[in-house]
Amino acid sequence: MKLNPPLKLSYIAKMLQAEVAGDPELVLTGLNEIHLVEPGDLSFADHPKYIEKALQSKASAIIVNTRLSPPDGKALLIHPKPFEAFIRLIQLFRPFEPLINTISPNAKIGKGTIVQPGAVIGNHVTIGENCIIHANVTLYDHTVIGDRVIIHANSVIGADGFYFKKSENSYDKFESGGRVVIEDEVEIGALCSIDRGVTGDTFIGKGTKMDNHCQIGHDTVIGRRCIIGAHAAIAGVTRIEDEVVLWGRVSVNKDLVIGKGAIILATSAVDKSLEGGKTYFGVPAIEARKKWRELAALRQLPDRLQDLGK
Repeated sequence: MKLNPPLKLSYIAKMLQAEVAGDPELVLTGLNEIHLVEPGDLSFADHPKYIEKALQSKASAIIVNTRLSPPDGKALLIHPKPFEAFIRLIQLFRPFEPLINTISPNAKIGKGTIVQPGAVIGNHVTIGENCIIHANVTLYDHTVIGDRVIIHANSVIGADGFYFKKSENSYDKFESGGRVVIEDEVEIGALCSIDRGVTGDTFIGKGTKMDNHCQIGHDTVIGRRCIIGAHAAIAGVTRIEDEVVLWGRVSVNKDLVIGKGAIILATSAVDKSLEGGKTYFGVPAIEARKKWRELAALRQLPDRLQDLGK
């Protein structure tokens, strides 16, 4: 999530009533989770096992709850509740904006694009040329759609990521300040849900086609020319490389990479990263040929047990 305009660390420290360790004149250009940070970003770490990772990351500044000496080139904000402080910044810089019309007056809609009745186009949405947005589609704020994109009825693009932190008595919501970015010539089926990034972007690459009832989690990146079958569910922060095929009811766990050209057969469940250029099947998914051999051997098991009983 980019800050526009960039802000000095001292300004953010004043907003949060936080103590600065390091250069207060450091200029920050964005807010990001630790796995997405770039130079110029502010992140946070609220548990000892994550603090060292944060200090070694590309982040320029980190909100922590322990007084430390910052590494060279970095700065720290000392705050008793880093998570709450970071969420506060997202709420300040990317606040919820109520709509006054079903199509926001500040949305940008390209030449030749058709928006069917009942569709809701949120604030700061950009839609390219020659798109079709079917009835009852909802495009949440800050969504970006390329050219020649088709989104079928009742799909929801840009809902909050499913991201909660467990506390003693509740689940605390990690507010979503990211976007959904959809490139040219993508087609999205009916009743699909694509969650926006929490601090980064959920991204769908050029030419990808998606069947009905698909779920794409926050900060997931899907490459170009992918095929995603009905009822597929892809968890957050996963990377699907170009020309991957996920057939119907495939489930993919979070934080994984599926390599270019991989094919995942229907009803499979992926629990680890998979190499590209191969076909996979099963729960958990393994190479299809191996899985079929396992199933063939399993079918012979009752006869083998009967032979042993004799």
